[in-house]
Amino acid sequence: MDLIKSMVVAASGLKAQSGRMRIIAENIANADSAARVPGGDPYRRKIVTFEEKLNREIGAKTVAIGRPTFDKTEFKLKYMPGHPGADENGYVKMPNVNGMVESMDMREAQRSYEANLNLIQASRRMITQTIEILRK
Repeated sequence: MDLIKSMVVAASGLKAQSGRMRIIAENIANADSAARVPGGDPYRRKIVTFEEKLNREIGAKTVAIGRPTFDKTEFKLKYMPGHPGADENGYVKMPNVNGMVESMDMREAQRSYEANLNLIQASRRMITQTIEILRK
Protein backbone atom coordinates (compact mmCIF):
# COMPACT_ATOMS: atom_id res chain seq x y z
CA MET A 1 0.00 0.00 0.00
CA ASP A 2 2.90 2.39 0.62
CA LEU A 3 3.91 2.09 -3.03
CA ILE A 4 0.43 3.18 -4.06
CA LYS A 5 0.69 6.16 -1.70
CA SER A 6 4.02 7.14 -3.19
CA MET A 7 2.54 6.95 -6.69
CA VAL A 8 -0.43 9.14 -5.73
CA VAL A 9 1.85 11.71 -4.08
CA ALA A 10 4.18 11.71 -7.10
CA ALA A 11 1.22 12.06 -9.46
CA SER A 12 0.08 15.14 -7.55
CA GLY A 13 3.61 16.49 -7.95
CA LEU A 14 3.44 15.85 -11.70
CA LYS A 15 0.19 17.77 -11.96
CA ALA A 16 1.50 20.66 -9.86
CA GLN A 17 4.73 20.97 -11.84
CA SER A 18 2.79 20.78 -15.09
CA GLY A 19 0.67 23.73 -13.96
CA ARG A 20 3.80 25.56 -12.89
CA MET A 21 5.35 25.08 -16.33
CA ARG A 22 2.15 26.39 -17.95
CA ILE A 23 2.29 29.61 -15.92
CA ILE A 24 6.03 30.05 -16.60
CA ALA A 25 5.34 29.59 -20.32
CA GLU A 26 2.63 32.25 -20.08
CA ASN A 27 5.14 34.63 -18.46
CA ILE A 28 7.69 33.97 -21.20
CA ALA A 29 5.08 34.42 -23.95
CA ASN A 30 4.10 37.82 -22.53
CA ALA A 31 7.61 39.09 -21.80
CA ASP A 32 7.32 41.72 -24.55
CA SER A 33 3.63 42.61 -24.13
CA ALA A 34 3.81 46.36 -23.66
CA ALA A 35 1.07 48.59 -22.32
CA ARG A 36 -1.47 49.37 -25.06
CA VAL A 37 -2.57 52.78 -23.89
CA PRO A 38 -0.59 55.62 -22.35
CA GLY A 39 -0.41 55.11 -18.59
CA GLY A 40 -1.78 51.57 -18.90
CA ASP A 41 -0.18 48.58 -17.26
CA PRO A 42 1.37 45.79 -19.29
CA TYR A 43 1.30 42.08 -18.47
CA ARG A 44 2.27 41.46 -14.85
CA ARG A 45 4.39 38.38 -14.07
CA LYS A 46 2.59 35.57 -12.29
CA ILE A 47 4.17 33.62 -9.45
CA VAL A 48 3.18 30.01 -8.79
CA THR A 49 2.07 28.95 -5.34
CA PHE A 50 1.62 25.42 -4.03
CA GLU A 51 -0.86 24.09 -1.52
CA GLU A 52 -0.60 21.04 0.68
CA LYS A 53 -3.71 18.86 0.57
CA LEU A 54 -4.63 15.83 2.60
CA ASN A 55 -5.81 12.88 0.54
CA ARG A 56 -8.08 11.18 3.07
CA GLU A 57 -8.57 8.16 0.85
CA ILE A 58 -4.94 7.07 1.20
CA GLY A 59 -4.03 9.09 4.32
CA ALA A 60 -1.21 11.03 2.69
CA LYS A 61 -0.42 14.66 2.05
CA THR A 62 -0.26 15.70 -1.58
CA VAL A 63 0.63 18.91 -3.38
CA ALA A 64 -1.58 21.02 -5.62
CA ILE A 65 -1.03 24.24 -7.48
CA GLY A 66 -2.61 27.18 -5.71
CA ARG A 67 -3.92 30.42 -7.10
CA PRO A 68 -1.10 32.31 -8.81
CA THR A 69 -0.07 35.61 -7.27
CA PHE A 70 1.23 38.63 -9.10
CA ASP A 71 4.80 39.87 -8.88
CA LYS A 72 4.71 43.34 -7.33
CA THR A 73 8.04 44.53 -8.76
CA GLU A 74 8.06 47.69 -10.83
CA PHE A 75 7.53 47.63 -14.57
CA LYS A 76 10.45 48.44 -16.82
CA LEU A 77 10.30 51.59 -18.93
CA LYS A 78 11.40 51.47 -22.54
CA TYR A 79 11.83 54.47 -24.78
CA MET A 80 9.54 53.96 -27.81
CA PRO A 81 8.07 57.35 -28.77
CA GLY A 82 5.99 56.01 -31.69
CA HIS A 83 4.26 53.28 -29.68
CA PRO A 84 0.53 53.73 -28.94
CA GLY A 85 1.17 53.05 -25.24
CA ALA A 86 3.92 55.68 -24.91
CA ASP A 87 3.49 58.42 -22.34
CA GLU A 88 4.14 62.12 -23.04
CA ASN A 89 7.91 61.49 -22.67
CA GLY A 90 7.91 58.57 -25.12
CA TYR A 91 8.28 55.80 -22.52
CA VAL A 92 6.23 52.61 -22.56
CA LYS A 93 5.72 50.37 -19.53
CA MET A 94 7.07 46.89 -20.20
CA PRO A 95 6.28 43.68 -18.26
CA ASN A 96 8.24 42.82 -15.13
CA VAL A 97 9.22 39.48 -16.67
CA ASN A 98 12.91 38.52 -16.64
CA GLY A 99 13.60 35.86 -19.27
CA MET A 100 16.59 34.46 -17.37
CA VAL A 101 14.56 33.98 -14.18
CA GLU A 102 11.75 32.33 -16.14
CA SER A 103 14.20 30.00 -17.90
CA MET A 104 15.70 28.91 -14.59
CA ASP A 105 12.25 28.42 -13.05
CA MET A 106 11.25 26.34 -16.07
CA ARG A 107 14.35 24.17 -15.73
CA GLU A 108 13.66 23.63 -12.03
CA ALA A 109 10.03 22.68 -12.78
CA GLN A 110 11.20 20.24 -15.46
CA ARG A 111 13.64 18.60 -13.05
CA SER A 112 10.95 18.27 -10.38
CA TYR A 113 8.56 16.81 -12.96
CA GLU A 114 11.20 14.27 -14.03
CA ALA A 115 11.90 13.31 -10.41
CA ASN A 116 8.20 12.63 -9.78
CA LEU A 117 7.95 10.66 -13.01
CA ASN A 118 10.97 8.56 -12.04
CA LEU A 119 9.36 7.83 -8.66
CA ILE A 120 6.18 6.60 -10.36
CA GLN A 121 8.17 4.40 -12.73
CA ALA A 122 10.25 2.93 -9.89
CA SER A 123 7.14 2.23 -7.81
CA ARG A 124 5.49 0.57 -10.79
CA ARG A 125 8.52 -1.66 -11.31
CA MET A 126 8.53 -2.66 -7.63
CA ILE A 127 4.83 -3.51 -7.73
CA THR A 128 5.34 -5.59 -10.88
CA GLN A 129 8.29 -7.43 -9.30
CA THR A 130 6.29 -8.09 -6.15
CA ILE A 131 3.45 -9.59 -8.20
CA GLU A 132 5.95 -11.77 -10.08
CA ILE A 133 7.44 -13.03 -6.79
CA LEU A 134 3.98 -13.82 -5.41
CA ARG A 135 3.09 -15.82 -8.54
CA LYS A 136 5.98 -18.22 -7.97
